[in-house]
Amino acid sequence: MSRRTVVVTGGSSGIGRAIAVAFAEREGARVIATGLTADDAARLADETPQVEPHQLDVTSAQQITELVSQFDQVDVLVNCAGAILRDGREHEVDGFEQIVDVNLHGTMRMCAACHSRLAATRGCVLNTASMLSFFGSGFAPAYSASKGGVAQLTKSLAIAWARDNVRVNAIAPGWIETNLTKPLVEDADRGGAIADRTPMGRWGQPADVVGPALFLCSAEAGFITGAILPVDGGYSIA
Repeated sequence: MSRRTVVVTGGSSGIGRAIAVAFAEREGARVIATGLTADDAARLADETPQVEPHQLDVTSAQQITELVSQFDQVDVLVNCAGAILRDGREHEVDGFEQIVDVNLHGTMRMCAACHSRLAATRGCVLNTASMLSFFGSGFAPAYSASKGGVAQLTKSLAIAWARDNVRVNAIAPGWIETNLTKPLVEDADRGGAIADRTPMGRWGQPADVVGPALFLCSAEAGFITGAILPVDGGYSIA
């Protein structure tokens, strides 16, 4: 991928950052990684010099247009920007709309903005679904609904864009140790219960998601589109 351009939203931390660094270091790609705030972008520049940092709020169509217009070429789009509310507001309409706007609408905004460039390069999209794409969560209904939507959006765009030779797949991470899940990891009872239920007996790490992500974006996956690949240590089948 040394001559390819990869755009990773949500690339300033967690899974997105791990994927962005891998594309740059292991694959030699030009990587554009985004963070929600200017501080996120600045931290990314300081800590991850292998990638080009940009500030981006995926709920802003204007910011997305301005970002994508800077690049003549996009070969791979990785949608990792996401959000979850932990204060019960996902059960309220405003909170529900906020999460869906980031996780589902933000994914579609990026896909639509990059479509013509991806078609020109016969590129691919990698979305971030979740194990909650397959079953619900009474605690996080908006997150679950949005990730269910991401899974169906992935399948739908895979069908629609096949004629443009653009593949669209998704990873579905399980319980991965990131800033998003830090409160659960640090809760001995709840974090331990999650590890105990997971057949592989542990929480995942961002690095565990990198290999599947690189594969789905590679030539080796050239006949795979519309796939939702669980990366959860077996949690969703236990």
